[in-house]
Amino acid sequence: MKLKSILGVCLLILAGLPLLAQSGEDLCAKGDQLFNEMQEMAQAQEALAFYQEAVDLVSDKYDVFWRMSRVMYQIGSHTEAKKEKKQIFDQGVYFAQKAVELQPEKPEGHYWLAVNYGSQGETRGVLKSLSLVKPIKAALQKVIDLDRSFEDGGADRVMGRVYFKLPGFAGGSKDKSIEHLEKSLEYGPDDPVSLLYYAETLLSMKEKDKARVQLERILALPDDPCWANTVNETKVTAGELMEKEFN
Repeated sequence: MKLKSILGVCLLILAGLPLLAQSGEDLCAKGDQLFNEMQEMAQAQEALAFYQEAVDLVSDKYDVFWRMSRVMYQIGSHTEAKKEKKQIFDQGVYFAQKAVELQPEKPEGHYWLAVNYGSQGETRGVLKSLSLVKPIKAALQKVIDLDRSFEDGGADRVMGRVYFKLPGFAGGSKDKSIEHLEKSLEYGPDDPVSLLYYAETLLSMKEKDKARVQLERILALPDDPCWANTVNETKVTAGELMEKEFN
């Protein structure tokens, strides 16, 4: 082969390399696309795989770590086996902690740390998880201080649930639950989980008429099968509550 031909082939190969190689940002974007469309475990796990590959390629790992924590929460939430769920949420906590270490003045790491801590606690049971209450509240308060609107009032949504779930002797309070849930609904008035938590707290306070309004709002939401948006799953729970409480 002539030298000119050899050089031409080499140039073609080199020109094609950037098309084959993927940057950490590209991989992260692919993970985000899967996350925003996921309706089954395979998509969530594939999103996680993209994030795991991306974390080794980016210089600032913060945005990848909190995304890994976020998808671990979804994977854990859709896993049946209790022991496996706990291990998954443990990993979610680990990735969120790594994010917080890198960027303590950004909300994402703190938020997903609190969410994974809370889910970790649910797998153990409330009484076995009282030691987690303080770090959960601290993480949520940090989000409130940094950006209360984050995740449609997500910190207030989770804080309201914490106060609802805790027994009175451990600091539980239905009034504080209502206060935080109403604040979360200021930022995300159609958030299905905030509406559900609000309805459940109202029911526990014998405010059945007000609770019914919230459940009806959930059931009127357009269907959305994406796991991350929680609409369809929340509508199922709301329907069950309507059947139990009002039929």
